[in-house]
Amino acid sequence: MSEIKFSERLNERINVLISRFPEDKKKSALLTILHEVQDENNHVLTVPLMDKIAEILSIKPIEVYEVATFYSMYNHKPIGKYMLEFCHTSPCCQKGVENLMDYTCKKLGVEQGQVTADGMFAVKGVECLGACGYAPMLQLGDYFHEFLTPEKIDKLIEDCKAGKVEMISKV
Repeated sequence: MSEIKFSERLNERINVLISRFPEDKKKSALLTILHEVQDENNHVLTVPLMDKIAEILSIKPIEVYEVATFYSMYNHKPIGKYMLEFCHTSPCCQKGVENLMDYTCKKLGVEQGQVTADGMFAVKGVECLGACGYAPMLQLGDYFHEFLTPEKIDKLIEDCKAGKVEMISKV
């Protein structure tokens, strides 16, 4: 069906993930497979990639699309090297996250969802990240940055530009 070819390493990883579930429940590996495929493809899930996943799992493509578009952790267009994912649910909003997102977008010269001209940064609003007691907060790669202020955002951006920020690890 699909002309997409995954690397040998990715195919092996997918087979390991699928093997953890009974044959009739291999769809249960979908979330992790989406992460693995996204990681190997510049952190983007395209329709052909999702179609290939559906083929591997013997499910309908719509079943993959429904999951991949529901969760904010899956990207469907190119992202910056540093994706600043601001929690924009009630506790963070009550603590001013919307103003901090606007501040960050203005500082970087982008709108939410856009990538800076140099390909370094993108700003995205996401659903609850489960750190309500530390609001306002954002996630960058695998790390939370809490009790945000404009000064903390400035420092984080400076550290990213200087290469001092560890990025996304493999699942």
